[in-house]
Amino acid sequence: MIAFVSGPVAALAPDTAVVQVGGIGMAVLCTPNTLSGLRIGQEAKLATSLVVREDSLTLYGFADDDERQVFELLQTASGVGPRLAQAMLAVHSPDALRRAVSTGDEKALTAVPGIGKKGAQKLLLELKDRLGEPVGPAAARPGAGPSGAVGWREQLHAALVGLGYAAREADEAVTAVAPQAEATVAAGGVPQVGQLLRAALQTLNRAR
Repeated sequence: MIAFVSGPVAALAPDTAVVQVGGIGMAVLCTPNTLSGLRIGQEAKLATSLVVREDSLTLYGFADDDERQVFELLQTASGVGPRLAQAMLAVHSPDALRRAVSTGDEKALTAVPGIGKKGAQKLLLELKDRLGEPVGPAAARPGAGPSGAVGWREQLHAALVGLGYAAREADEAVTAVAPQAEATVAAGGVPQVGQLLRAALQTLNRAR
């Protein structure tokens, strides 16, 4: 098991960081939140989980050990693979997921792409005794109310700057995708930073 990787960040992409370890570039799949805290050329340490398949070895990276532990616990539920577990952590923090499961918050789980109402109900049953209780202070779910609207902007801007774009370019890209995010909020949904990041990158590529 590879418990963590540590070294300078060699490259960043919308869903991947490449960390140089002993002269080797380790590609690590990360959520936008984790990527937003990384900068090319700066030292980074990511907790990791190695997923082994017959035809692939995939390394998933996390900001801390708690996030990695929740990632692995989520996969003990039937139908949850690493991609869906990572999507859940892209939308909710570990404590937000614990809170959602402990309170039976079905709506919080259906905010994750790929989870429908029946799937959420099943996950609530299976994960109830596995994730445990929230360990931090109560906080609003990402995307809930005005604070959620601010949250996606900050996360998206940080992710773009982390990918090497100037602050001015990041500001313009955030403004360009704002109607998409605001429409999601108006419909009662949660803006998905990963989707917004892809849309923002498309606007930046067209501008160049």
